[in-house]
Amino acid sequence: MIRPDEFARRRNRLCEEAGDHAMVLLAAAPQVLRNGDSHYPYRQDSDFLYLTGFHEPEAVLVMLPGREQGEKLLFCRPRDPERERWDGPRLGLEAAVEQLGMDDAFPIEDLDDILPGLMEGCERIYHLVGKDPFLDQRIIGWRNRLRAEHKGQKGPGELVSLEHLLHEQRLIKSRDEIRCMQKAAKISAAAMRRAMQACRPGMNEAEISAELVHEYQRHGCPPAYLPIVAGGDNALILHYIDNNQPLPDDGLLLIDAGCEYQGYAADISRTFPVAGRFTGPQRELYELVLAAQDAAIDQVRPGHAFEAYHDAAVRTLTEGLRDLGLLSGALDQLIEDQSYRRFYMHKTGHWLGLDVHDVGDYRIDEQSRVLEKNMVVTVEPGLYIGHEADIPAHWRGIGIRIEDDIRVTAGEPENMTQAVPRSADDIEAIMRP
Repeated sequence: MIRPDEFARRRNRLCEEAGDHAMVLLAAAPQVLRNGDSHYPYRQDSDFLYLTGFHEPEAVLVMLPGREQGEKLLFCRPRDPERERWDGPRLGLEAAVEQLGMDDAFPIEDLDDILPGLMEGCERIYHLVGKDPFLDQRIIGWRNRLRAEHKGQKGPGELVSLEHLLHEQRLIKSRDEIRCMQKAAKISAAAMRRAMQACRPGMNEAEISAELVHEYQRHGCPPAYLPIVAGGDNALILHYIDNNQPLPDDGLLLIDAGCEYQGYAADISRTFPVAGRFTGPQRELYELVLAAQDAAIDQVRPGHAFEAYHDAAVRTLTEGLRDLGLLSGALDQLIEDQSYRRFYMHKTGHWLGLDVHDVGDYRIDEQSRVLEKNMVVTVEPGLYIGHEADIPAHWRGIGIRIEDDIRVTAGEPENMTQAVPRSADDIEAIMRP
């Protein structure tokens, strides 16, 4: 769990980087109606959660670096016994100060009245420009009101995107963040093992999906994203989420799924035979993808370029596809021509954290970013063999992806999801009745 003093350190660091005469403004995620008066499950905005640890909607964080009367202010819902009877408890204003470490808290209903005055003396406003068009309009409206009510007071002259400052901060994980991610990885790994052990011919994708979600929720964790439970040809659809088709008795099942713990995500992919044993062609392709993942993971080290592990996976996959007869030609030329993209069309990984595809630049000054200690990435090579006439019949319709969550350390990469079997032999062993 992230402690209140860590949230305070995050806010302090952001204020230091924003500098005096600035305002930093972030809003909580809105509740979203599903239909009628039923809402989708509420999930706090990741940036807002990162700075506050607050899980309620209808809230705005305002930070004013250097302000003597209080730098960190929260506008939120006050306590309301009548509404709380229907919707559940609210933290309220006093507890927001005491438990969240804010300097002061105000009712969210007073935001329009108070905000223009807080802008006095500010030269620039940092916020997530374009993320919430309604909030963008309100900020401009508050500034215009300040100008109208205070002749000669121009108000903030700059509206600056907060993304770079905040997302750079989120990219390097703290000790407590790593612990949360390790917990999410442990629960997600248990769910994946459970799915492997439950899988049998005659089942439906929905039954396997239920096994995953059951394991998450019995630990109090929601899915970090909609699971992909793709049997047979459905594995060739990269973002398949219907999860409602019968499993092919002699085919493979690709699962891409993970839960989140305290907001931090895990992201695991495994591919395994529905009947518990790989056929010869399935095993050959599986072991090629596994070799590509091993080569990629070995590149997840401090000082290496982010792109290095994708390049390692591509080289291993391309060479293997050539050896299997699915590609032909000189290896370097095949890579340069991106001939492999017929069978491998996505990148080998992404940042991981409060978002499954977490924030942070991948390139700086047009160069691949260099990995640093306590960055966390996914490593997920795959192969997706279609049904084209020029492909030998025994390869057709096979989709494989293997994905793990890897932390950059001072030395060897840490596989946070290694509790899930990866080798073909280990998968067959765990699936054995």
